[in-house]
Amino acid sequence: MGEAERGESAPRLRISFWCSNRHETQPSFASDAQIPDTWDCPRCGLPAGKDRESPPAAPRTEPYKTHLAYVRERRSDADGEAILAEALAKLRGEI
Repeated sequence: MGEAERGESAPRLRISFWCSNRHETQPSFASDAQIPDTWDCPRCGLPAGKDRESPPAAPRTEPYKTHLAYVRERRSDADGEAILAEALAKLRGEI
């Protein structure tokens, strides 16, 4: 199926976006479409912006934390020892 069978294509704009690794991406948009401020770089996955000199910063990713790491943030070692002693006392039937 060629261009003649499909009719005329809509007018397009090619907009350049740059990521912090200096990769350039040029997606095309319909001329009447709203152009987004950022675009994901297809080469590295970082956010890309329209300003070549100051691309968006890479998002900060938090390291994976275990359940125990979150508990240690909320409780001190002394609190943990007290909770453990109370649970052991319940199991032994002392309470």
